[in-house]
Amino acid sequence: MTEALWPGVALHVVSGKGGTGKTTVAAALAMALARDGGRTLLMEVEGRQGIAQVFDVPPLPYEERQVAVAPGGGEVWALAVDPEDALLDYLEIFYNLRRAGSALRRMGAVDFATTIAPGLRDVLLTGKACEVVRRAEKQEPNAYDAVVLDAPPTGRIARFLNVNSEVSGLAKVGPIRNHADLVMSVIASPRTAVHLVTLLEEMPIQETIDGVEELREANLPVGGVIVNMTRPPLLTHDEMNMATTASLPVKQIEEALVKAGLTSEVPAITQTLIREGLDHSQRVQLEERELERLNELDLPVLQLPYLTGGIDLSSLYELAGALSEQGAR
Repeated sequence: MTEALWPGVALHVVSGKGGTGKTTVAAALAMALARDGGRTLLMEVEGRQGIAQVFDVPPLPYEERQVAVAPGGGEVWALAVDPEDALLDYLEIFYNLRRAGSALRRMGAVDFATTIAPGLRDVLLTGKACEVVRRAEKQEPNAYDAVVLDAPPTGRIARFLNVNSEVSGLAKVGPIRNHADLVMSVIASPRTAVHLVTLLEEMPIQETIDGVEELREANLPVGGVIVNMTRPPLLTHDEMNMATTASLPVKQIEEALVKAGLTSEVPAITQTLIREGLDHSQRVQLEERELERLNELDLPVLQLPYLTGGIDLSSLYELAGALSEQGAR
């Protein structure tokens, strides 16, 4: 087993282009980090109840609930963060004003505030993750070894995390600014790592490269890239060369089909197989080129297999094991 990739990281932020399996990867990462007796919290902030779907549990309330047991007896907990409840937490933690916050919610003031000041919404959402991270520093009984945040997509991740920039036009001084500074003291520190999930396709890879550049420009800590749904080549290197140069042994393929019991349409089936071999070889070559582009980022690149049976708890165990073997623990 390889050496741990991100020692000392307490907050793992997972982002990625839509359709790359970001939530599934975040769930697998939370399980990998809880391996052998650890305790992790998996958080979501987009209101999609994606975590509940992945773990096949009822919709999550704004309450930390255990959703799985990790390999080796660890615990995976989950929390769906709502901006309104995060604001109530903020008022209670910093001002002991939960009752006043409840009244504000009944008046619709919370929706109004987060609509006219979207940056405040992000401060509240990221602030909840940072509050959970800081429990371990305070040695609180409900602390976690790691927090995994299923964050917004790559195109919005830098803005979502760079809360100081988001509130700059909202508050130069005062409690909101102080809270934003406290959040950034965690997010922009070695305690945090932002991981981007991608597929070996041109558009997701380009968005990942752009996302890494944007995060680095904002001085936000990039942890690594996780390539989801990878598939091993079905042909050898020599066979792929023959497929791309139209030099596959047609006669041998036809003889193999007849030997397998096919007696009709053998030439048509052979041509179909040759076309599929060409398509497969071109796809593999494209994926190899895209993987080279990722490796140029000088970041850890982890790969997860494509699972044909869909995602369930046993699939998450398999993905978590693959991540652990590559150093995510």
